[in-house]
Amino acid sequence: MPDDLASRAGGGEAAASGRASLLELKGVSKHFGAVQALTDVDFEIYPAEVVALVGDNGAGKTTLIKCIAGTHQPDEGAIFFEGREVKIQTPSEATRLGIETVYQDLALCDNLDVVANMFLGRERGEPVRIGPLIAELEMEKASLEVLSDLNVTTIGSVRTKVAALSGGQRQSVAISRAVMWNSRVLLLDEPTAALGVAQTEQVHALIKRLREQGLGVVVISHNIQEVFEVSDRIIVLRLGRRVATFEHDKTSPAEVVGAIMGAPSQAA
Repeated sequence: MPDDLASRAGGGEAAASGRASLLELKGVSKHFGAVQALTDVDFEIYPAEVVALVGDNGAGKTTLIKCIAGTHQPDEGAIFFEGREVKIQTPSEATRLGIETVYQDLALCDNLDVVANMFLGRERGEPVRIGPLIAELEMEKASLEVLSDLNVTTIGSVRTKVAALSGGQRQSVAISRAVMWNSRVLLLDEPTAALGVAQTEQVHALIKRLREQGLGVVVISHNIQEVFEVSDRIIVLRLGRRVATFEHDKTSPAEVVGAIMGAPSQAA
């Protein structure tokens, strides 16, 4: 880690010693013209773990996520998935590996029902088609199974148009769609930014269930209360560098905020 605070807080490898990572980035850098968005960033996520990725605006959080998701390609560094070095040059390549991303806009179609949104973009695969026909019954059954596995009970009918759903229900549909296709790593960008208290609690419960099912979940959030509600580890980016790593039960909100703001370490 680049500073004493990170050393005191403990690195990701130390926090998850004895476990093989699902996803690991080593020395990743990315620039856009004269702007250096990421500099020599390491990052790791383990099975059955929620990592909160935090930092001020411009810290590099979204750029890092987009490098993992295949939207951007790093200028330097390497990405490893399940111990094997990979090149993720497109979002579809990330999806094939088992990496799914849910951005703030959710990418849902309001005029379609829940089932159609769950299968959006995958209309040619199993169990979507029987010969030339779309297998509506099989799609509905598969959607219900996924929602049931994740204990998403707030959606009355999978034939409800997405336009009629609340913010929390829409977020649940987007997350359920992301994990429906045997994903291993889920990236969530500000999953509760526009939600009320009750809807936020629903999404937090869903994130915890994803962890119970063995997924590695990365949550970008500016909400420190949310960070401490759902995360196992907290990784802080500042000005494109990873400056601190905290274990949830060995730190405090004040300490995390201090790292975000660039406060000097108080370690002896």
